[in-house]
Amino acid sequence: MLRIFTDFDGPIMDVSERYYQVYQYCLEAAREPGQAVTQLPKREFWRLKRAQVPERQIGGISGLHDDQARRFALLRREMVHNRAYLKYDCPVTHAVEALQRIQHLTEHLAVVTMRRQYALGFALSQYALEHFFPPQVRYCLPDQYVKSHDVIEKTRLVGEALAELSPVSETWMVGDTEADIEAAKAHNLPMIAVLSGIRDRDRLAAYNPDFIVDNLQAAVTIIAEQTSSASKS
Repeated sequence: MLRIFTDFDGPIMDVSERYYQVYQYCLEAAREPGQAVTQLPKREFWRLKRAQVPERQIGGISGLHDDQARRFALLRREMVHNRAYLKYDCPVTHAVEALQRIQHLTEHLAVVTMRRQYALGFALSQYALEHFFPPQVRYCLPDQYVKSHDVIEKTRLVGEALAELSPVSETWMVGDTEADIEAAKAHNLPMIAVLSGIRDRDRLAAYNPDFIVDNLQAAVTIIAEQTSSASKS
């Protein structure tokens, strides 16, 4: 019996526009009146984000001096999860079809995400995705929770899911960051990293996931092939 754990942002939800909108707001807020800055095109901004270029460095590239870049980074961290910007998220292309395919493959699907409860619920409702993830298979952070370290938090959430959900013979993890990869390793789960999220191939490869693929749809294909091969052997 198969279970699939998937992260939300990256495999399912495209957050690039939200991050870009916040970038533009913070750049404007950090500069002095009349100061010339260089607003990066979205494609270049997202390339830097996926390569994990530090926020302050992105601010500097955009024309902010050191103190401004520091303020820019702090403000970005504060604003990126603000409720007002969640509306800019949208499903990754073909992600809904991939979820439908998972439902044909197994009834055991759960989401394990660093989103807070309100942010997860908002996206599920906005795009009518609740039926894929009923409340009992949503593993996320409480609304007022203060995060400490993404790898630690994601590992804990995966552990909670494994402890609470009914036992299965095989569980796969799909995600788009090092936190997903390290959490899967901590619990001895096969892991597929997707390139539709906030890390590029080089950053993901550094953590040695079992597979790196373009998106959730490709991940489902691999899981189906691997489980089919295992059942025949």
